[in-house]
Amino acid sequence: MAGSSKDWLADRRTEAAADRILDAAERLFTERDPESVGMNEIAAAAGCSRATLYRYFESREALRIAYVHRETHRLGRQVLSGADDDEDPRERLVSSILATLRMVRESPPLAAWFLATRAPIGARMADQSEVITALAASFLHSLGLVSQTDGAPSIVERRARWAVRIIVSLLMFPGRDEADERAMIEEFLAPVMVSAREAIQ
Repeated sequence: MAGSSKDWLADRRTEAAADRILDAAERLFTERDPESVGMNEIAAAAGCSRATLYRYFESREALRIAYVHRETHRLGRQVLSGADDDEDPRERLVSSILATLRMVRESPPLAAWFLATRAPIGARMADQSEVITALAASFLHSLGLVSQTDGAPSIVERRARWAVRIIVSLLMFPGRDEADERAMIEEFLAPVMVSAREAIQ
C-alpha cells in the first residue's frame, strides 16, 4: 500500500512539473511565433535545466503536441459544459463549433498557432493528431451523428477529420463575421453529418 501511495505521489508530481513547463511554454507562445520558440527558452522560462526539460519532453515536437493536446481537452470540456443538451443535434454541432472558434481566438497563445501569416504548425498538428480526431469523433457520437455501428472505423474517422479541417480552415481563414461562419457550417458541414446519420437509420 505504501508503495502504491508513493507511486501516486510521484505521478502527481510528474504531472504538476509537466504542467508548469507547459505553462511556461504557453507564455512564450503568447509573446512570439510558436515556431520560433526553442527548448532553451522554455527551460529558462520554466526555471529548470535543459536536462530536466528533456526528461519530461524528449523533443520540441513532443512538447508542442503535449501542449496542444492539453488545451484541446480543456476546450472540449468547456464546449461540452456550455452545450444545451435539449438542442437539436444539428444546432448543437453548429453552436459548439462556433464556440470553439471563439475560445481559440480569444486565447492569445492558441490563436498564435493559426495565423495565416505564420507557418501552419497548428493546422499540421491538428490534422495529424489521433487524439484530436478521437475527441472530435467522441463529440459527434455524443450528438448521435456517428456511432460504432456506422460501418468501418474509417468512416467515423473521416467525419471527425472533416469537422476538424473545417474548424482549422476557419481559424486560419475566418469568415466575414460569426453569421457568415455559421452559414458556412450550416451549409457545408452540418448537412454532411446529419444526412450521413439519417442514411443508416
